[in-house]
Amino acid sequence: MDWLDRVAKLRRWTSNDVRAPHKPLLLLYALGSYQQDAGGGLRYSSVEEELKRLLTEYGPSHPTTPAYPFHHLASDGVWEVSTDQGPGSPGSGVRVLRSSGATGRLAPGLRVALAEDPPLLGRLVRVLLDTHFPPSLHVDLCEAVGLDLELADTGSVHGTGAAPARRQRDRRMRELILTAYEFRCAFCGYDGALGATTVGLEAAHVRWWSHDGPDEVDNGLCLCSLHHKLFDKGVLGLGGDHRILVSQRFVGRSEASRQHVLALAGRQVIGPQPGILPVARRHREWHVQQVFHGAPREPVGGPVHST
Repeated sequence: MDWLDRVAKLRRWTSNDVRAPHKPLLLLYALGSYQQDAGGGLRYSSVEEELKRLLTEYGPSHPTTPAYPFHHLASDGVWEVSTDQGPGSPGSGVRVLRSSGATGRLAPGLRVALAEDPPLLGRLVRVLLDTHFPPSLHVDLCEAVGLDLELADTGSVHGTGAAPARRQRDRRMRELILTAYEFRCAFCGYDGALGATTVGLEAAHVRWWSHDGPDEVDNGLCLCSLHHKLFDKGVLGLGGDHRILVSQRFVGRSEASRQHVLALAGRQVIGPQPGILPVARRHREWHVQQVFHGAPREPVGGPVHST
């Protein structure tokens, strides 16, 4: 059984490029639980709130439920569900999952494989992270599900199995993006350097690379580390007129939050330099629809109507 290939090919609901990370998030959570207690199970009524928080923070902006992946992940062969009455899932309804005592755990064959080859866990984690989430979120996500990321990295390097073939990133992407934006954060203008080396500046994919975003300049922004993280978390977005969007759901009471985040609402992005294509509309719209959370705040100087 090629568990890496099976995990890389989890069947997900898809429609018009809608992001649906429900199964990957549940599986990451299950792997984190296995790492802490290999023999334990996940009773739906006990983990429902934690799974909801994961979906709220790392899932799509629209309301969703963990009941769907809890039931349907079993069809991928990596998960099993039983109830107080015996084996098998009672369905995808929230009430029946709660009332029946539905409990999920990694499939028996996968548990055996993990016991025989412990570094496999790290390789599975890396496949899930690389396939479904941008690198800026990997550490935070592993902490959220209780996974030891150091173990994941060690497993991906020293494991005995080979990861399934995946798209290769263009190593020139960072240099092309930073050059296009003249080594300044497109949101705040930060341009720090240590000697001749830039520090705290990163090339951000607008449409995530893990979701078929191309390694092209019109799909990138040069952002400082803070604004890159906030952009990937959906706090910040990019409107149709290349003005910055700030989510109404973001709350920051300090002067630092007001200055570095709230004050960005409605501000025009900095760059790219003349002759270089700005972020393409299709990538901006994907980010607004799939990553940005909620509605944009009104800027201090007046409303922004284009998203």
